[in-house]
Amino acid sequence: MISAAPLLRGLLRCPSVTPADAGAQDVLAEALAGLGFTVTRLRFGDIDNLFAERPGPGRHLCFAGHTDVVPPGEGWSHPPFAAEEADGRLYGRGAVDMKGAIAAFTAAVARAPGHVSLLITGDEEGEAVDGTARVLDWLRGEGKLPAFCVVGEPTCKARLGDVVKIGRRGSLNAVILMPGRQGHTAYPQLAQNPIHRLIAVLGELTARRLDEGSEFFEPSSVQITSVDVGNKAANVIPAEAVARLNIRFNDLHSGASLTAWLKEVLARHAPDASLSVKISGEAFLTSPGDELGALARAIREVTGLEPDLDTGGGTSDARFIARYCPVAEFGLVGVTMHKVDEAVPLAELEELTRVYEALIRDFCA
Repeated sequence: MISAAPLLRGLLRCPSVTPADAGAQDVLAEALAGLGFTVTRLRFGDIDNLFAERPGPGRHLCFAGHTDVVPPGEGWSHPPFAAEEADGRLYGRGAVDMKGAIAAFTAAVARAPGHVSLLITGDEEGEAVDGTARVLDWLRGEGKLPAFCVVGEPTCKARLGDVVKIGRRGSLNAVILMPGRQGHTAYPQLAQNPIHRLIAVLGELTARRLDEGSEFFEPSSVQITSVDVGNKAANVIPAEAVARLNIRFNDLHSGASLTAWLKEVLARHAPDASLSVKISGEAFLTSPGDELGALARAIREVTGLEPDLDTGGGTSDARFIARYCPVAEFGLVGVTMHKVDEAVPLAELEELTRVYEALIRDFCA
């Protein structure tokens, strides 16, 4: 029986901080080639990506993940790229998010037959421009899109098997630039204070309750993230003010509908203000069905748990995959992800491998 731990050690020793690959995908490619996979390296822009496929019986199941990691930070008790083991845990940046799941994918496919592929990017923790989205375009052109995809993000809260992500909220970032006319605070009639107008706009935006949530989503949320004027003088009305905000929205809205709402509010309060919007991803949902049923059965078989179906948290590359096929996210307990001393219990890593193995045997039967 192949264990995920040796492969994870090799992956953790590669300091693949976004956008550097640092040899991580070489380690993975070698392991997959030895298991009979056809490995295709796909470089878009400055980003290394990998797609590996093994023919076999049943429907095409894809495991997706990323080898890039966030910077380690200071204060580790074990070096972040040494893959040291202590007290039954393997330490290293990316152990949980998400090299551990990639190692578990690979060990699982070695144990179970089936038509399986791996979609691996090096651009999930970064801009996510030249990663999964570009690989999916390539897969569509090659006629290789899967029937179901599981992303190995660390979804579980307290115990492996307690949560499966079946969707994510959309995310919209906006910048409002409110113009004014600089002047002395003692002579406000000769100036125009942009902060006052900006406060009125932000007050209306935050006062509105966008919705009460939907079947699988919590209510949408508007959060002001900064208000800046760069004013170093106490007696000067500034020439402009800038606000930034983020909207996490459920499946009752779209990026376009929320952008229209922002424009409508600005048009009433300050038609001369400017608005820039970036939509990181739309809300998406994989409705419970055969695909999620197979994943839930695998989790029950190995862990004995009935997973909660959840859509909380931030964005992930599943937002791109959802455009092409049903997708769910399931991986390790995420308590230490992005933290100092990120670590995975080796027993949990093996348990996750067994869940993925059971899924392959079920879905690809």
